[in-house]
Amino acid sequence: MSISNIESLIPKLLDGSKRALARAITLAENDPQSARELVELIHPHTGKAHVVGITGPPGAGKSSLVTELGLELRKRNLKIAILAIDPSSPFTGGAILGDRVRMRDLSGDSGVFIRSMASRGSLGGLAKATSAVVKLLDAARHDLILLETVGAGQAEVDIATQSHTTLVVEAPGMGDDVQSIKAGILEIADILVVNKADKPGASRTAKSLEMMLHLGPTGGTRHHGVIMDTPEVVMEKSADAWEIPVLKASAAEQTGISEIVDAILAHQSHLESTGQMVERNRQKYRSEIENILVERVLAQYLKSADNPDLDQLLDKLVQREIDPYSVVDNLLEKRQEARG
Repeated sequence: MSISNIESLIPKLLDGSKRALARAITLAENDPQSARELVELIHPHTGKAHVVGITGPPGAGKSSLVTELGLELRKRNLKIAILAIDPSSPFTGGAILGDRVRMRDLSGDSGVFIRSMASRGSLGGLAKATSAVVKLLDAARHDLILLETVGAGQAEVDIATQSHTTLVVEAPGMGDDVQSIKAGILEIADILVVNKADKPGASRTAKSLEMMLHLGPTGGTRHHGVIMDTPEVVMEKSADAWEIPVLKASAAEQTGISEIVDAILAHQSHLESTGQMVERNRQKYRSEIENILVERVLAQYLKSADNPDLDQLLDKLVQREIDPYSVVDNLLEKRQEARG
């Protein structure tokens, strides 16, 4: 799509047109250059939406919970967007769209925009174009964006770099209570939710999560919005530390939903009042810049790489005459020499 056609979408998108927004998202998903042009045009109009990431293991009931959260948010007259990252179809590469089927109770609401995106093999539970699409949803005047990940377990931590508030959803009866602790996704939680609280074992699961939180620093594992990556942490709770709540809910019985929404809005207020929202935004942009750099440098290198050299090095690698790190060093050295 030409830049002039993309530019013609922007006023409609900024005015809240769902058709223009849907068209822009499709362009961002399918064409990296279009994604760049769109972001350049709409970035000055972003920064108003609060992004809520929702993650957790498969079977925890994330999609059903998102539907109920959406209904509660609409009762509070908030305009919302739901971006559900679906597994990819093995045949078309597109989203399987299971989430949108489950969210049909919201589909007729003019204050709700729902979109499924295919993960297309991306790790971290998110699709490659997620950052650009979140900006488009933000520019289209949504108050909250609910970002639901695939539910891939250990690779889900990328959600923390895309969100202001991260919900980790658990459910009773899914085996070992510390599976998510071992997977590392508790470390990104701002709010912990035990869904399916009407099922046996919900209280035990909640108590297990509370126990693990008390073992972490500052009542949790994040301090001033930064994911802790070393054991050298400050054990005293600072005045502006967020107390991570463990909430029980049942999407099926529609209980505990308003308490989750209260916690989301309280966390948003906490970030704004303590100045941590600025730091969260810096984290988001830093992660986005790093991803763009990696993708662009890799694309530039592969485009200019001397394939015969690479083939020869691969032959040596297969014969165990050289290791993968040395292959990369060799290729980088040749690229440096070629650039003079």
